This record gives sequence, C-alpha cells and structure tokens, in this order.
Amino acid sequence: MTATIARTAALESRAQTLGAPLRETGAAISTAAGILGAISDDDCNLAIWQRNLLIDWSALIEGSPRDIRFDASRADLAARFAAALASHGFGGRNLHRALCDDVALLAERFCAVMEFEELELRLEVVTTDSCRKFHADYVAARMITTYVGPGTQWLTRADAARVRAGKEPRAINRLEPGDVGIFKGKLATEHPAIHRSPPIASASGPRLLLVLNRTDRG
Repeated sequence: MTATIARTAALESRAQTLGAPLRETGAAISTAAGILGAISDDDCNLAIWQRNLLIDWSALIEGSPRDIRFDASRADLAARFAAALASHGFGGRNLHRALCDDVALLAERFCAVMEFEELELRLEVVTTDSCRKFHADYVAARMITTYVGPGTQWLTRADAARVRAGKEPRAINRLEPGDVGIFKGKLATEHPAIHRSPPIASASGPRLLLVLNRTDRG
C-alpha cells in the first residue's frame, strides 16, 4: 500500500491536544510555542510547534558549506554558532544574524523544557538518504527543524505499530519547513517518536536541517 503524505492539522491550543487524541497519536501539536512543554507528558512522544516560515533560507546552502557540529552551554551557543556559520562557508551572509537569533531562541526553549544547560548543535546540509528508514533515536529527547527543503516525516502510534509488524503505515505525517519538533527517544520512553528523513528523491534539492541534543554534561 502506498502511504499518503498528510500535513498534520494545527490545533488551537495545548489543551486541545491533550486527552484522547494525544493518547492515540502520541503527538501534541499547536501554533503556540508553549506546546513544546507537552513533551513532559507521559502520553506525548512528539511535541510540534507549527511556525510559518517567513524567511527564504535557501541562500545559506549556496556553494559548498560544511556541516556544523559542536557542544556548548546555552549561554555560549549563539556566539559559537555565528562564528561557525562564517568559518564553514555558509552562504547568504545577510541571513546569518537572523538564523543565529532563531537558533538561539530554539536552544533556549529546548533547554528550558528539558531542564539542562549544555547541548549539542548540528546544522547539516542533507543530500543523501542516510536516515530514510523509520526509526527512534537513542536519546532522551531531540529537537529538529528544517530550514530548507521538506521536513521530517513521523508516524502516529498506530502506524508505528504497523511498521514494527512489517506493514506499511496508513499515513505519513510531515513537519513543514520551519516547524519545530521535540522527539522523545528510547532513553525516555518505551514508545519513542518514530520518524525519518524524507526520501531525497521527493526533495527539490538539499535540505538544511538543525538538530539539538542534550550533551552528556547537560
């Protein structure tokens, strides 16, 4: 069966995401940033903050930028990231300040929700299908957003169970560019968020992906 690609409907508030729909899907979804705090609920394995992408970030991946990866405290992250953007050859220099501001905002929210001070940042230009299979991450929680290209695909609990049984999912949900997801991993629950990178063939070009993780020192 060919799975359908479904854009998850936005919910008006966190209150609407809790209860039966959350228990059934595992996902709490809202256009309000506060929804990220829902990841602390036992029934929630994925918290999605839906955002409108107001900036075209595609100039950042012009040329041959190199992936960025480093550990930092939440206080030092913005300065480290600004320097890395320049030294790793990312284009669109007029966009660097705006990207730094957004990444710093997301790091602050992630640290506040998960209650830690140290984190790992990865900014990757994705050109392959290295994460094409549905999987769960071996972490407590991970924040993901896509700035360029299609966003991360994820499954409800029912479809995750179908995949574990060797069947096709009935529907594949997707984060849109700019959406922010906190994905609960194997270290935090027996029912982690199941997700994958979208097949590269479905993208019109490279993706620009931000991943934030807690470090061992966090």
